Amino acid sequence: MSLQRVLPTSDSSTHGARLRAWIRYHRILAIIALIVALFGIWLIVHLASKPKRAGPPPPVPVASAAVALGSIDVYYDALGTVTPVYTVTVASRVAGELTQVRYQEGQIVKKNDLLAVIDPRPYQAALLQSQGQLARDEAALKNARIDLVRYTNSFKEHAIPQQQLATQQAAVDQDEGTVRLDQGNLAAAQVNVDYTRIVSPIDGRVGLRNVDPGNIVPANGTTGIAVITQLQPITVIFTIAEDSLSDVVEQMNGARPLIVKALDRSKQKQLADGTLLTIDNQINTTTGTVRARASFPNTKNELFPNQFVNARLLVKTLTNVNLVPQAAIQRNNDAAFVYVIQADGTVKTQTIKILASEGEVSAATGVNAGQQLVTDGFDKLQDGSHVVVRKPGSKS
Repeated sequence: MSLQRVLPTSDSSTHGARLRAWIRYHRILAIIALIVALFGIWLIVHLASKPKRAGPPPPVPVASAAVALGSIDVYYDALGTVTPVYTVTVASRVAGELTQVRYQEGQIVKKNDLLAVIDPRPYQAALLQSQGQLARDEAALKNARIDLVRYTNSFKEHAIPQQQLATQQAAVDQDEGTVRLDQGNLAAAQVNVDYTRIVSPIDGRVGLRNVDPGNIVPANGTTGIAVITQLQPITVIFTIAEDSLSDVVEQMNGARPLIVKALDRSKQKQLADGTLLTIDNQINTTTGTVRARASFPNTKNELFPNQFVNARLLVKTLTNVNLVPQAAIQRNNDAAFVYVIQADGTVKTQTIKILASEGEVSAATGVNAGQQLVTDGFDKLQDGSHVVVRKPGSKS
């Protein structure tokens, strides 16, 4: 019985030893696997931290255009106001009832066209009185002159004293003065009759009617019966900066007139062409500008009085200058510059000086005709950057 108890104890010890050995073995394997994993992680991090040798950057796709040699117009732009040459407020020169209005609102009238009629009867009656007064005093003057001749002959025969002859001469002189007074009164009465017919003093367009027939109008009223504005020709008044005045005056002294273009408020549409008439005789010290007036034929009534326009004065034309596309010009705080494409495919910045701009081109110094300039794709450009010129129509 004792032998059977010993044998099971021996088998249990062997099984425990094997279990402990198996656990130690797997622990060693786990440690080795952990070491291998840590080494792998270290290796990956180490390799990733090493800087890679970078290759040359790809060329930047750009658009380009060449510098051309040509001519460009130099304009001076300013704000202007359309101003009629003549604006007349037509008022009655005599008081009376307005019996007729002979024009339509907005009508184009010519000089001396009949516009309105004032009741002429009171003034015709005054004219008739002046005519009668003149006729009476002319008869008295005629009789006095006859008496003067008679007295002169009698004085030669010593029939009357000299004093009587002198008195008659004075009477003739008095009657002559009275006749001249009557003639003046008659002329004034005739003028008043003529003033009852109100005519246009200028060619132009009549505005809205101010007075209707049947109203009593005063003489020389401030409101007037109608306002007439000359539209053809018409002028535009604009300002010129004093810094540009010398160039304008120099060109005005030449033989050709200076061209002025009138554009609409947005500068998108040209309204009319005209010429510079004159400039004012003094500079406004507050604004540093001088006023100028340009004349426009306005044959199609393109311009309207008091209309706001943009005036473009053609000062001169630059010839044989380098023309640079506006799209190629870049600006910083100091100056304007362009990117010039070199023969080796790289770009170089070149500072330029802009002389004048018109439309899509500018006249500039600092570049030469034929040089290729970058016009699009500036984002990644700097001195020495390699570029490739895109084909027309390509976006990349």
